[in-house]
Amino acid sequence: MESLKRFIGVVLIVIAAIVAIQTILEPIYHTSTADSPHSSAWDYINPLSAISVILGLIFGYIRMSRVGADSSVQEFIAANTLFYGFIFTAIIFFWNWFGIMGIASEFTAVGMDTRSLVWILFDAILPLLNIAMGIHLLRASE
Repeated sequence: MESLKRFIGVVLIVIAAIVAIQTILEPIYHTSTADSPHSSAWDYINPLSAISVILGLIFGYIRMSRVGADSSVQEFIAANTLFYGFIFTAIIFFWNWFGIMGIASEFTAVGMDTRSLVWILFDAILPLLNIAMGIHLLRASE
């Protein structure tokens, strides 16, 4: 189990790096147009993001459920912040991802500007959560 935690920790950190690097570099090499608002690299990165959100929820819940009365306040805050942070990112990620995939094409309450803003927020939050959870998993397996 310890080697699995270490492997998942590394996976989360690698996905965090991929999302962060793509977010920073995309404006340099891709010019957004109405027909192509984002680079095609996101078509490969979004499934990785979905995997990391699901893993973050699972391991965040495990960490939060292990916090007991004998745990420190710092551990309580860290465990809850990670778990609820992953819940927040799961909501905005899957709402946006299903929207651009056309699954929810009839939903017209928001425009592309709102969806773009949500992606920017998600792309800034996910690497932070992934790195924090990845480091926790690497340290917990020692």
